[in-house]
Amino acid sequence: MTGQHLDLCSPVPMPSTMTADNRRESSRYLGVQFACCDVYSRVYANREGTEYVGHCPRCAKRVRFGIGPGGSDARFFIAQ
Repeated sequence: MTGQHLDLCSPVPMPSTMTADNRRESSRYLGVQFACCDVYSRVYANREGTEYVGHCPRCAKRVRFGIGPGGSDARFFIAQ
């Protein structure tokens, strides 16, 4: 058919409301292995960008990781 083809080489156009910076900000997370229930979950940054806040998906144990100077470059942690 004329005009219908799959273009795998060109970048996907982004909607005007979603820029690369917005997408990067909204997907900031840490990987956390919760030792209490032996499960993994992602913990996302809060709206203010001051800390990562989350909980164990099984027992709801809360975790918080502060964001600031002198922090860690690690992206994965084990919560005891």
